[in-house]
Amino acid sequence: MSDVGEMTSHRVGAPAVPDRMTGRQKLALAVLLGAQFMLAADFSILTVSLPVVGDSLGFSLDQLQWITTGFALPAAGFTLLFGRIADLAGRRKVFLLGIGLLAAGSLLGGVAQSPGVLLTARVIQGTATAISVPSALALLTTTFPEGPLRRRALGLNGALLGGGFSAGAVLGGALTELFSWRWSFLINVPVAVLVLIGTLAVLPEGRARTRTRLDVPGAAAVTAGLLALVFGITRAGEDGWADAQVYAWLAAAAVLLVAFWFIELRSATPLVPVRVLKRRTVRLGNFGGFASIAMTTATSFSTTLYMQKVLDFPAFTTGVVIGLPGLLTVLGGTIAPRLLGRIGPPAVLALSLVVQAVGYGLLLLLGDTSTTGVLLVLLALSVGFFGHAYSLVSYMVSATSGLPDEEQGLATGLTTMSMQIAITLGIPVISAVIAARASALDGRSAADAMLGGVHAGVAVLSAFLLLSALIVWLFLGRGRAAAEAEAGA
Repeated sequence: MSDVGEMTSHRVGAPAVPDRMTGRQKLALAVLLGAQFMLAADFSILTVSLPVVGDSLGFSLDQLQWITTGFALPAAGFTLLFGRIADLAGRRKVFLLGIGLLAAGSLLGGVAQSPGVLLTARVIQGTATAISVPSALALLTTTFPEGPLRRRALGLNGALLGGGFSAGAVLGGALTELFSWRWSFLINVPVAVLVLIGTLAVLPEGRARTRTRLDVPGAAAVTAGLLALVFGITRAGEDGWADAQVYAWLAAAAVLLVAFWFIELRSATPLVPVRVLKRRTVRLGNFGGFASIAMTTATSFSTTLYMQKVLDFPAFTTGVVIGLPGLLTVLGGTIAPRLLGRIGPPAVLALSLVVQAVGYGLLLLLGDTSTTGVLLVLLALSVGFFGHAYSLVSYMVSATSGLPDEEQGLATGLTTMSMQIAITLGIPVISAVIAARASALDGRSAADAMLGGVHAGVAVLSAFLLLSALIVWLFLGRGRAAAEAEAGA
């Protein structure tokens, strides 16, 4: 059976799956969603507070980006490794380890008195995210059978991921304004304790049926390759794409990832079985999710520049304006499973990418008038974030469908890896576009040059979303439709 066919096999002659959650499943879902919201908010909670943190601890201007990079590097680099470890060692055990490590890193960050200690805390938090997110998603997909219940659970998960990322910016600004930036770290500690208690009380272990050895050469190659990739992308955002070291790191990443592929072909116990990577649903589902997340992150960055550099709004106001449309991400995620059940994940994924392209494309109308500009930002982000919620749900459903329970940690590790690389890649690429266009308008005022740069960045990201929608529909959506027609014949 083809991979797209497996996405629909439960509709043709397969046993019926339940459509109501048990009480224990509801409790498990509450614990996992609480953890996912915290982890999503943790990435963005310091964004609007970076200048304050820098002034407090003595970071120079060029060091500030390492507060974000220190989190992103381990979060992207280690996620696939820990997703597979969760399959082999037990998902609940690995999840508990990740949440406990997050609490420790958050406490360390909250009491940090020097840049070195704070960056250490961010590395610990990023590593905790790499450990926790794939194991949490694997626990979720194995707690709920494939079908309506899993779509509903992943819909809520997508809502909380998008909502958490948006809420993080607002919460970070509010905590910094009312109390101290340190509470952006410390607030995680009591939440993590509650998640640990809930996990021990209601979540099953979720261990694979068979025990195999970890593919150490493959794990080393892919982890080093992803670290090199993310570091190279980060250097490009910091020093520009003309820096030779950027291409050295990207070349090293390419060599290591190609080596990983050949290691997996020959390994008796591969970290990522090649048959999984060959699945159209896995490849294109992750591609669609990558496009959505990268361009949404880039849009948030673009609107931040517009609000602060063109309209001259403070960081807190910027966080509120960008964060409010995040409420529609929550709404979109809660109702997305209904549309998935009607037209299928590939069609929803392609459609959601188009909606985002149209929504974010409204930012091409931005000018230098504050009232009109704020209203346009709210409208554009509301439409785009609503579509983004559908993308999150449909790409996770697509990329985890048709796989056995013992490979769900791997599948969710791949979705998490796509997410973290997208978050890291989106900003440097669009930032380079914005900077290049702004430099070309050097004869104008700084505000006008920045506005031109933002327009260029929005045009590129909207075009990429439309191209991604076309690719997903042509190679995933039409393939699924053909498989359904063949099954019904």
